[in-house]
Amino acid sequence: MFSENKKPKTMNEPGGQPNRIEKNTKIKGDIISEADFRIDGKLDGNVKTSGKVVIGKGGYIHGKVECVNADIEGNFNGELLVSDLLSLKSSAVIEGTVTVAKLSVEPGATFNASCSMSGKNGLNGNPSRPSEFKGSASSAVKQPTENAKTSG
Repeated sequence: MFSENKKPKTMNEPGGQPNRIEKNTKIKGDIISEADFRIDGKLDGNVKTSGKVVIGKGGYIHGKVECVNADIEGNFNGELLVSDLLSLKSSAVIEGTVTVAKLSVEPGATFNASCSMSGKNGLNGNPSRPSEFKGSASSAVKQPTENAKTSG
């Protein structure tokens, strides 16, 4: 009936429970964590984590983010370093520079960024394979508008 083997599941076991910045919360400063991070409020600063960063639909980050994985629904402006998968939802708005191993973009996302792709763990200037794409997204996506909106 009671077992010591049952533990509550977390998003990121090594860091424990995920951290949250709720909507209507504004933070200025840098955050360093080993756990996952979800931001539904506003952050003016840097985030460094060995976990996942989620920017909720109403969330906003202006600064530098270094993480393993990221899911973005809200707004980001700055430098984004993702050592594995960056997933941009349809409501995402990205501006700045992005370095990533894998990129997933839903139709409707706005991606106005200079993007470098390298192999996993290749974010420190030592890619495990040659870059697949370098340049701005607006030059890679043929759209009649100036903003690079992805579609179907």
